Amino acid sequence: MRRKTGPMIAALLLIVVIGLILVAGKKIEAYIPSEEVQELTEYYGIESADDVAIVRDQQLTNLKGKWLDGTIYLDYDTVHDAFNERFYWDGNEKLLRYTTADELVTAYVDREEFFIGNDVTKESYKIVRIVNGTVYVALDFVMQYTDMGYELYTDPYRILVTTDWENVCGRTTIRRKTQLRVKGGIKSPILKELEKGDEVAVLEPMEDWCKVETTDGIIGYVKNKKLTGEGKQAELGEDQLPPHSYEGESFTHSLLDEPVNLLWHQTTNADANARISTILANSKGVNVVSPTWFYLNDNEGNLADVASKDYVNYCHEQGVKVWGLFSNLENSEVDSTYVLTHSSVRENLVNQVISKALQYNLDGVNVDMEALSHEVGDGYIQFIRELSLKCDDNGLTLSVDNYVPSAYTEFYNRAEQARFADYIIVMAYDEHYAGSDEGSVSSIEFVTNGAKDTVSAGVPAEQVVLGLPFYTRIWMETPKEEDGDSVEAASDDYVGYDLTSEAVSMAEARSRVDANGGEIIWLDDMGQNYAEYERDGVTCKVWLEDAKSLELKLQVMKDENLGGVAFWKAGMETADVWDTIVSYLH
Repeated sequence: MRRKTGPMIAALLLIVVIGLILVAGKKIEAYIPSEEVQELTEYYGIESADDVAIVRDQQLTNLKGKWLDGTIYLDYDTVHDAFNERFYWDGNEKLLRYTTADELVTAYVDREEFFIGNDVTKESYKIVRIVNGTVYVALDFVMQYTDMGYELYTDPYRILVTTDWENVCGRTTIRRKTQLRVKGGIKSPILKELEKGDEVAVLEPMEDWCKVETTDGIIGYVKNKKLTGEGKQAELGEDQLPPHSYEGESFTHSLLDEPVNLLWHQTTNADANARISTILANSKGVNVVSPTWFYLNDNEGNLADVASKDYVNYCHEQGVKVWGLFSNLENSEVDSTYVLTHSSVRENLVNQVISKALQYNLDGVNVDMEALSHEVGDGYIQFIRELSLKCDDNGLTLSVDNYVPSAYTEFYNRAEQARFADYIIVMAYDEHYAGSDEGSVSSIEFVTNGAKDTVSAGVPAEQVVLGLPFYTRIWMETPKEEDGDSVEAASDDYVGYDLTSEAVSMAEARSRVDANGGEIIWLDDMGQNYAEYERDGVTCKVWLEDAKSLELKLQVMKDENLGGVAFWKAGMETADVWDTIVSYLH
């Protein structure tokens, strides 16, 4: 029996010893730092030898530039979306534009020369290049017009870009030789060997490790105890700030010395111009009239007009300025997208606008381009920039009509408009419109939000003009005729009735309500009187515009310290509104 149990005990002891060795080995291994090294090409996501990685504001990005013939280039989308949206690429005519506060800069593909206005300037590199269908812009050219600085490092190519000059982290030193690792932990791969005295910027202190950036743009982790200051963020030394010599631009605006009180005058033919004397006689305090004289008439950027110099002369005799309205809505055959995205056509349109303004001795220009698509957003903003330069050169005030801000109109880029245009007019009406569901044309909440959101979008309050309606809509619910199918089974949006509407003046709306015995009630939440009535089996509903509703809207203008008001349109108001308007403008 002893002969049998001896070998078994020995075997068990061997197993225990081997187990202890394995456990001890694992314990020891857990404390042995990894020697694995991650290649910097992998770390930076470098795929080809001419790729340039971008570290921006001490953060590694997925953006890449190109190293071409000794010059750093960024693709146009990166330039526009990440660094400076004012650069505009015309893919149709293959040219790059940048608009300063007073000059238009133009560069062409594969050329060292570029134009500042009509003057030619030359660089030592090609400013714009197209490689495999991608448009690239020289970074040094971008820097001339952008508040940014960069430092270049090689093996692999990478640039450290600074755009946030207020939040640069100061650098501290390495106390003892150590490794910079991909993540916090000794098992993480090594990015770089750090020597005593090397400088790093402390980006994110943690309990045992710190996220740091080396002076050559490698971001990783080191142990706190290896850092001077034990991982605390250091003060920024004056010699640690990247090179920075950009001087910002100053934009000036031609604003009236008093609040704007603008009245739009719809003129669809030359005969309507004769009404201007009556319009001014029936109004009070109007200092700007904007007749709807001009519209885009073809795809070459040419304009049609029904303007009158006598009209302008009469207004000037009354001390009233004339801002001619230029629209894209009258000729449905014109492709606004084509016009705005072809630089030569857009330039012709700008010249046409200025020519008309000078021909008729206008004081200003009112741009009313509506129903644009998202795809034309950059072209439209470039149109405003280019037009503003020529308006300024010719002493013309530029105002631009805008919808109330919304997610689907962000591409109108109101903040950028406001840098170049003098006034941004927010059209705080058409809350409900022909073809929409029924409701108010301009509720007080809609107006208030429109004003506040426009300012929040980056438009200075003194440049905001609040556009208000002199009209309303009568909504008509006409019962559907049953033809064998039940009304409840109808698939239309308005079950049981067809909905139509008609835009009417203040006086006409009130007249119809009174004539049909409608009861008028005040709606606090809408800031309007409301009425409904039956006529020939049709239910009619109307949210009235009158002096009382208008006063609440004018209070918004006053509360938000806006630059004034504008009214659509002349002749649709009742006489009593003018005393109310004047009282809020003085």
